[in-house]
Amino acid sequence: MSARSVDPNEPSVLLFSGESLRRYGFGDGHPFGPDRQDAFLKAADDQGLLARVSHREPVEGDDFQARLFHTDEYVDFVARRSADGLGYLDGGDTPAQAGIHEDALRVVGTAVAAADALMRGEARRAFVPIAGLHHAARDAASGFCVYNDCGVVIEHLRRQYGLARVAYVDIDAHHGDGVYYGFEDDPAVIFADIHEDGRFLFPGTGAAEETGEGAAAGSKLNIPLAPGAGDREFFEAWAQVEDFLESHQPEFILLQCGADPLAGDPITHLRFSDEPHRHATLSLARIADRHAQGRLLATGGGGYNRQNIGIAWSAVLSALIESNDA
Repeated sequence: MSARSVDPNEPSVLLFSGESLRRYGFGDGHPFGPDRQDAFLKAADDQGLLARVSHREPVEGDDFQARLFHTDEYVDFVARRSADGLGYLDGGDTPAQAGIHEDALRVVGTAVAAADALMRGEARRAFVPIAGLHHAARDAASGFCVYNDCGVVIEHLRRQYGLARVAYVDIDAHHGDGVYYGFEDDPAVIFADIHEDGRFLFPGTGAAEETGEGAAAGSKLNIPLAPGAGDREFFEAWAQVEDFLESHQPEFILLQCGADPLAGDPITHLRFSDEPHRHATLSLARIADRHAQGRLLATGGGGYNRQNIGIAWSAVLSALIESNDA
């Protein structure tokens, strides 16, 4: 399947959201609850952003898509535990609630649909706020993440479209360990991650020395920040990310833009304003325009302060819109 150029008459930013996508979460009051999408949509609507994008409904996923990244045994395990709705899928973070298999597959299916839309030239930018579940490993759940939609999208882009260089950029406060270790020895996956130092925050990984293994050595960039780091430290790190991406000339860029680095998140210890999210998105859009036919897919990721979710993701969406208007 080949890509085509963008139709100038089509809206240039796609937003995937809806009630069925909202359901991915673990109940009212949980840090990853079903109200996270609502917090973003209200803030974006208050800023007039929702009137400036093309709205798309969530898309059902299937086991085949999940198995692009995850092992057969793991997908079967999630399906069984989802039917029972008892216990946890991991050591105690990710509940095996009834229906979580189907809800997680919907996140996967929606992220894949967004990537397909960009590859077909229906738009240059897309945002899926309830996605970016970057902790799930190929064979295990972790940190509220059941299926790793980012990993699935990367595998899908390479198998379906033959892309040779896919960039994954992560500015969530937590290290994107599921993606990193899922592609640690794969030189075709260009990985850049700015996060709170793993010595102080889950999942405890992402040291600067982790730059890829074997043939992939040098294709990964991890930049841990000290607790309390703010915008200044982010912008210093981001300059490294820009140089790194430019040197690899990616054909598609996937951004995980978790809102938990903002000051006031109840789980993390960074102190960003919304400027890093805005700046990173505009920067990646420029890089995507130079090397990737404009293809930039943003996924929401983490974030547990509802006001911060609205602030950070609205900054991302505003930057996606602005980058197309420039």
